[in-house]
Amino acid sequence: MAIEGLEVTRHGGGAKGEYHATVPGSDKVARLTWKARGDTVRVADHTLVPRELEGRGIAAALVDALVADAREHGFRIVPQCSYIAAKFARNPDWADLRA
Repeated sequence: MAIEGLEVTRHGGGAKGEYHATVPGSDKVARLTWKARGDTVRVADHTLVPRELEGRGIAAALVDALVADAREHGFRIVPQCSYIAAKFARNPDWADLRA
């Protein structure tokens, strides 16, 4: 489900970072946080979606951005967050990205 006007941005880098998602008409920010483990692994530890934004596929969009970046930049992911782990379980084509 595409969310009209959804914008996902990347913040941080190096030892830790976040993906932020914003939607028009709301000042709330949904986040996916990660920590680096070495140079080639990111531990995805939390997805945080404000209650006002729940149920709109925003957490899924954050995970999709992380996965797209992993493919583009060659890192692997430890899905520590239960939501991200469930997304990996439902997407067997992501198995090569799991650290």
